[in-house]
Amino acid sequence: MLSNRPDWCISRQRAWGVPIPALDCTKCGEAVMTGELVERAATVFDEYGADAWYERPIEEFVPAGFACPSCGGTAFERERDILDVWFDSGSSHEAVLPFRPDLTWPADMYLEGSDQHRGWFQSSLLVGLGTRGRPPFREVLTHGFLIDVDGRKMSKSLGNVVQPQDVIKESGAEILRLWVAMSDFREELRVGKQILQRVIEAYRKFRNTLRYLASNLFDFDPAADRVPHQQMQEVDRFILSRYGAMAASVVDGYKRYDYPGIFQTLNQFLTVDLSAFYADVSKDGLYTLAAASPERRSAQTAMYVMADGLARLLAPILPVTADELWRHLPGFSEATAAQSGEREASVHLADFPREVERLIDSDLEQRWDALLVVRNAVNVALEAARQGKSIGTSLGAKVTIRTGGERAALLQRYEQDLPMFFIVSQVAVDPTGDGGGAMDISVSRAEGEKCERCWRVVPGISRRPDTEGLCDRCSAALPAGDPSTGLGTGGGREVA
Repeated sequence: MLSNRPDWCISRQRAWGVPIPALDCTKCGEAVMTGELVERAATVFDEYGADAWYERPIEEFVPAGFACPSCGGTAFERERDILDVWFDSGSSHEAVLPFRPDLTWPADMYLEGSDQHRGWFQSSLLVGLGTRGRPPFREVLTHGFLIDVDGRKMSKSLGNVVQPQDVIKESGAEILRLWVAMSDFREELRVGKQILQRVIEAYRKFRNTLRYLASNLFDFDPAADRVPHQQMQEVDRFILSRYGAMAASVVDGYKRYDYPGIFQTLNQFLTVDLSAFYADVSKDGLYTLAAASPERRSAQTAMYVMADGLARLLAPILPVTADELWRHLPGFSEATAAQSGEREASVHLADFPREVERLIDSDLEQRWDALLVVRNAVNVALEAARQGKSIGTSLGAKVTIRTGGERAALLQRYEQDLPMFFIVSQVAVDPTGDGGGAMDISVSRAEGEKCERCWRVVPGISRRPDTEGLCDRCSAALPAGDPSTGLGTGGGREVA
């Protein structure tokens, strides 16, 4: 755009516009513009605006004793040429940045459409280089233009215009903001009802997952209940490792203005890692173990770290949702936040998560990724058993896995955790299978009785009046003498 630009001028022969404060001598026709004339015009413009050139008496723009330097004439007409609009806009940085204490010259960023490489970006660059020897901006960010789903320019005559006010009225401003973040702004931006419907579905998944995190922190006090990282359960450290990698990627994406990449990274973590996996496997412990048990506090610690970090990471994209989440996290109130200094009064005053890379544990992720492969295969077998009516819910199932080699060793290492991992009542590992890791998975009805509180099928349930119908684990989780079902998986599922 710069190397091939056509000739560029300062003035235009137009009837109206931002004036050039020059005077034309009526005696010799010479056009005169001096620093003194410019300063005199600026003084009048400060009081009346630039239109004063056309509205005020010419005497107000002529200093006392001023004469034409060519012929000595003292009668003048005002210049009718105007500044070229690009020179006008290209010098806007000089009119704004040096005079506002909250701004600096050069500007942090110039943001406009791709056509401005031949317009505002270019004229600003030339003016800045000509007057100060450097561009008036530190960065330039270029975006495309809105088109409809068929790639056509939006036009009232075509009836394909999407009004922002209509989207906000129907779905809320956060949907519009998320659509912006999902779109690759470097290209032309498509928008239409079908596209916005996908945005609504993505937002609903985001919001529901964030609600799940916040709702399970209702009795968690970060100052008293937080579990040190190395004492947390492996599944909680695994999800924090995934969170750490996600957060580091998102922060880097913000530095590069890669908003589509930021959305994709957040979407993968929230919908796959958190919603489809961690929310499923964490429910049993959260809803059925004793409220202050190490396992439950470990899960809550992970959820608190992630909820706090996600609020910060989402704030530039979904400012209202992030602030709402921030205000529902434990330990927050506007009064205490302002006084204690431990937590900002608004997420928009808080920094992005720091040192998140320290949460990443590659060895742990490698082991749990291998377990996830097994989990996916078990889910397929469970669904087949449900379709065949051999089981009802997955908690009524027993899973037997016959395999060998490293996979068998891995499953035996985590055998106590596998029922939680697969969301079944019983798991048996048969290590006499294929040493190459091939699996033979069978599903049958779990043997025993169903606990009324956690819904697991166990070898036996209590017959005592105060814990009747409960398994040993649920009996131990309840306060002494309390026959209630406590947090309960059943009630928890309705809440979630």
